[in-house]
Amino acid sequence: MGSGKPKKLEKEQAVTKAVEKVKPTEVKKKIVPAGVRGIVRIAEVDLDGTKKLHQALLKIKGIGHAMALAVPKAAGIDGNVLAGSLTDDQLEQLEAVIAEPTKFGIPAHLVNRMADPVTGENKHLVSSELSITIKSDIDQMKKIRCYKGVRHELGLPVRGQRTRSSFRTGMTAGVTRAKAAATAAPAKAAPSPGAAKVAATTPATPGAKPAAKPETKPEPIAAKAKEEKK
Repeated sequence: MGSGKPKKLEKEQAVTKAVEKVKPTEVKKKIVPAGVRGIVRIAEVDLDGTKKLHQALLKIKGIGHAMALAVPKAAGIDGNVLAGSLTDDQLEQLEAVIAEPTKFGIPAHLVNRMADPVTGENKHLVSSELSITIKSDIDQMKKIRCYKGVRHELGLPVRGQRTRSSFRTGMTAGVTRAKAAATAAPAKAAPSPGAAKVAATTPATPGAKPAAKPETKPEPIAAKAKEEKK
């Protein structure tokens, strides 16, 4: 015999654990050091001033880990300094580097728009400018009816992913009981046309009584006499 806990105790423990997870946790307030701003605005984004600079820059759309390390170095600022401790001149320098990184010595392979199709320059787009450019590129592909544009129109994956098991929407798996019962009911109510023929040709069981023949009414005497005269 296994020395396990009773099922009721296990259920109660599971319920208590689930309730504890749902309970709101106490939010710890961040302690802002003296002389450090809590929020810093760079490239149209509010950054957390209590974080290190290279970590805070990751919140800007269009800046990844490599660019977040390269931008402070190109601006001549230590990346481990708290973002809220920067001066206004340092923030302006950071924005200038983010706007035109190649002019400050950042290599072209780190920017997110190499050889722009309109200007041919290497650009780095961030925040709202990046979102608008991506949307205009997709609209252009739809307009010229290229393969990627058609896939965007149909809402299908563009980069060669499989669609047999992924990206399946608007379908339900299996059959519900209500539908199964609805389809089975008319089948029982209306038997197939060949069922009557099969029942007529099947031999009778040895103990069963023969089916009663339909009664025939005797013909009237007057009708018999007329037929004999003819």
